[in-house]
Amino acid sequence: MQSPSAAAAPVDPDLRARILAASQGALMLNLAYIGVTNRLFAALSAGPQNLPQLQQATGADLAYLLRWSDAAVAFGLLDRDQDQLSLAALGRAFLAETPGSLMPVALGSVLSSHMAERAAALMPSGDRPGESVLTECESLGPWFGTMLEVGCGPVFQQAVLPALPALQAVGEEGGLVVDLGCGSGWYLRQLLARYPKLTGVGMDSVPESIAVATQAAAAEGLSHRLRFQLGDLQHFDVDEPVALLVMNRALHHVWGADPAPVMARIHRLLAPGGRVLFWEPRWPDDTATLATDARRRSMAFQNLMEHVQGNRLLGPDEVEAALVAAGFTAERFLFAEGNEMILSGLKAS
Repeated sequence: MQSPSAAAAPVDPDLRARILAASQGALMLNLAYIGVTNRLFAALSAGPQNLPQLQQATGADLAYLLRWSDAAVAFGLLDRDQDQLSLAALGRAFLAETPGSLMPVALGSVLSSHMAERAAALMPSGDRPGESVLTECESLGPWFGTMLEVGCGPVFQQAVLPALPALQAVGEEGGLVVDLGCGSGWYLRQLLARYPKLTGVGMDSVPESIAVATQAAAAEGLSHRLRFQLGDLQHFDVDEPVALLVMNRALHHVWGADPAPVMARIHRLLAPGGRVLFWEPRWPDDTATLATDARRRSMAFQNLMEHVQGNRLLGPDEVEAALVAAGFTAERFLFAEGNEMILSGLKAS
C-alpha cells in the first residue's frame, strides 16, 4: 500500500517554475532592503564608487559591503565595471526620489516576512503581543514613516486632494491641523506647503518617526508652523481648537473593542464646524473578493499582520456608524478601485 506522499501527483513543472521565480524576487527584495536601510543606494546615486569609497560614504563594514555588492550585482541591482559599482536601473527604482519608487515594496517585504514568522509562532497559543512586534525589526523602525510617505504621498496629491473640497476649504480658511499617527509627517508637510494659512501638530508613539518628521519640517522651512511630539494615540490632547484632525492608516490601531471614547475625544477637540478625516484600507464586505486582485490579496495578508498587533482592518459602514454615533455628519470617499477609503466627519457649527 502506497503512503499518501508516494501516491500524490508530482508538482506541476509550470507551478514549480513560477514559485522558484517568486523566491528569486523575494531574495532580490531582501537585498534591496539592505541597500535602502543602509543608504547604499542613496550613496551610489551620486555616481560610481569603489568599495572603500562606498564604505566612507555610508560607514558600513567593508566585508559586509563586499558580499552585499556581489549579491546585488548578481541580482541586477548594481552594475560593476572593474572595481567601480553603480546603480542599475533596477537599483535606481528603489530610491525614494524616483517617481513610483519601489522602496516601500522592499521594506514591506521584509516586514511581512517578520510578521509571518511571528504569526506562525503565535498561532498555537493565540497570543497577540501588540504593536511592540514592529519594534523587533530594528533596522525598519527609522524607515516606517518614510515607507508610508513614499507609498501614500503621490496618492494624496493626485487622488485625494483634488477629490476632497473639504480639505481645500480648510486650507484656504486656515487653522490648526492635527495628525494622529503622523509617521514622517508627510501629510502635514504637504498640506502646509500648499496652504500657508494652516498650522500643524503631528503626534506619534514612535520616537524615530518624530525625529524624522522634525528634521524634514526644518529642511522644508516649516518649523515655524509645524511641530511634532510623542503621544499616546488613545489619550491625545491639544490646547487649542482644531480645524481638521486626520488619521492616515492609524484608526484601526486605536479602534479596539469600543471606538466610542476615541470618537468622543476627537469630537471634543474639534472647533465648531471642524472636520475629521480617516484614511484607511477598505476591508471588503465580501471576503471572497480578496482573491480578485493583487492589492486585495495584500490586504488579506495585512489583516493577519494586524491581528498579531491586536488590530483589524475596518469596513466603511462601521466607521461611518461610529462617526454618526459621536455626533458627526459622515461622508465616505472610495478610491484606488474601491480598495482605499476616506471617512469624513463634520462637527456641527
